[in-house]
Amino acid sequence: MNLLQELKNRSGNCCELCGATENLHIYEVPPVGAGGVDGSLLVCETCKNQIENPAMMDTNHWRCLNDSMWSEHRAVKVMAWRMLNRLKSEGWSLDLLNMMYLDDEELAFAKASDDHLDESERIVHRDSNGAILEAGDNVVLIKDLKVKGSSMVAKQGTIVRKISLDRENAQYIEGKVDGQQIVIVTQYVKKV
Repeated sequence: MNLLQELKNRSGNCCELCGATENLHIYEVPPVGAGGVDGSLLVCETCKNQIENPAMMDTNHWRCLNDSMWSEHRAVKVMAWRMLNRLKSEGWSLDLLNMMYLDDEELAFAKASDDHLDESERIVHRDSNGAILEAGDNVVLIKDLKVKGSSMVAKQGTIVRKISLDRENAQYIEGKVDGQQIVIVTQYVKKV
């Protein structure tokens, strides 16, 4: 059985956030790692667009989270928590957040997106040109870098694919160079 069919069976063929039954899509909850049924949910076009484009957010649409936040499925609970945090300026959203329960593992997964932080608290990774770096981006080294603790030198022009971000320091990213996972200072990379 493919992922779409599994999610349709799990959800009763409706959006797992708002209950809509048309224009359903698979949404993999970032950071995409686990994927599959546990890391994905079935969402309608409206929910998907508003999740991916916060500027399009219609706060009244998300009142549906009152029901979906109680889902038994991890991906649904995590997305409900994230969306409620995006709407925490609304009184009703804070009330729902205060009632919601996530175990430690679910809460760590939910916080991985930084949706719970105010704009001033977020750690933003930027390359040498000031472009914002996201987990999974590809970057190119703009300088030869000696790798601490080894004799390896990462050469200028090397492309580092699918970087990961240091959640505690905006100046560090991680990626594989010549098969070795290394920490790279963001001022020495350019987003591809």
